[in-house]
Amino acid sequence: MQTIKLNPIGSNMTELETPTNAILFSYKTPVACRDSGGNYYRTKQYFSKTTSRHINKWLDGVQAREMPQDFFESLV
Repeated sequence: MQTIKLNPIGSNMTELETPTNAILFSYKTPVACRDSGGNYYRTKQYFSKTTSRHINKWLDGVQAREMPQDFFESLV
């Protein structure tokens, strides 16, 4: 059985854990992820100062490859 976990990690900031990814949502929008190989990705699209702060907090200094927003939308 594959499990999916929803982890609230801050105000309007949630992580969705799937068997293959951890996806960061800022408000209701997926904006960053970590794949099963430990690679990190962040959206190229700018949403707001708050969403940028959410992404930076979640990455915690880890270098992430920038990807188009469609990439994150396709994960969910």
